[in-house]
Amino acid sequence: MKLKQIAELLEAKVLCGEERLDDNNDYCFSSDLMSDVLTLGDQNPIIVTGLCTMQTIRTCEMGNLEVVVFVRKKKPTPEMIELAEENGMILLSSDFSMFKACGILYQNGLKPLF
Repeated sequence: MKLKQIAELLEAKVLCGEERLDDNNDYCFSSDLMSDVLTLGDQNPIIVTGLCTMQTIRTCEMGNLEVVVFVRKKKPTPEMIELAEENGMILLSSDFSMFKACGILYQNGLKPLF
């Protein structure tokens, strides 16, 4: 699924990485536990989380994860956006709950990792 479609489905604001909205991704993982995110290996799914901290960006940087969708009206700080831009990440922010966001993505064809 194209990232542009994901943003539209989740009524999400694109915070950085707009130039990559035509990229495709087939997998999604949701968690507020960054230790779980670190176990994903090379699979590079879209990360859906309500944990909106600098540690989230750092964890995704360490795990080579490129797309983060913040849910529950979470808004990253300018410093978080800057770090994400430096790492070539795409950040989206949706007002939806994690449950609703994941349900919409699953219903529209994104696959779970497990």
